Amino acid sequence: MPQQVFRRTEIKYIITEKQFSALMNIIEPYLTKDKYFKGTNCSIYYDDDNRYLAIHSLEKPLYKEKIRLRSYGIPKLNDTVFLEIKKKYKGVGSKRRIPVKLADFYKYEKTGKLENVNANIKQELDECFKRYSLKPKMFLAYDRTSYCDKDNPTFRVTFDRNVRCRLDDLKLEKGDYGNTFFQNDEIVMEVKALDSYPFFFVRALSKLKIYPASFSKYGRVTEKVVYNSIKKEK
Repeated sequence: MPQQVFRRTEIKYIITEKQFSALMNIIEPYLTKDKYFKGTNCSIYYDDDNRYLAIHSLEKPLYKEKIRLRSYGIPKLNDTVFLEIKKKYKGVGSKRRIPVKLADFYKYEKTGKLENVNANIKQELDECFKRYSLKPKMFLAYDRTSYCDKDNPTFRVTFDRNVRCRLDDLKLEKGDYGNTFFQNDEIVMEVKALDSYPFFFVRALSKLKIYPASFSKYGRVTEKVVYNSIKKEK
């Protein structure tokens, strides 16, 4: 059964291709390819009509949450996707998710009914959908490569390229097309750890002067795409 509950520290960095190459030259001997090494992550993010969850995330609060429907690759109606709630408190993230057939999720949107799933997680998601009057607001995709520490698989580092989004046609099965968000070959590096970073990684970040960048993809894309569209209308 796919893992449904995650808890870890997640820290993001924005790096260039040049920095990526230099970093991998140092850390690659200590890493191994993750079992989900290479693929495209697709998500539909849910929010209220005022995009409260995205805007709240931009304010860097102590606590924030977001709800999304995620697939790995472009799914068909009978494929498994993941309905997720992500929370972060003081930098520590937790993720709870339900694996569900895409067709069954669409039934859930209409009826609120979903069978043979974790009842506690479903109740938590039900409450979020009701509290925020959630609707699909953005499609976001990126191409990811994933690694983990050879000696400690709970330490993972991922690299996301070609971050793209769209504000309509909000169905996972419609494909992974969208407007490119990051420019100049920028890469989003995410480091996920249960404990402290291994020394080899700390040393590499220090040598290359790579520093954290506090942001969420959904929040930043909302800020750029939605706010820019509002400015054009004025």
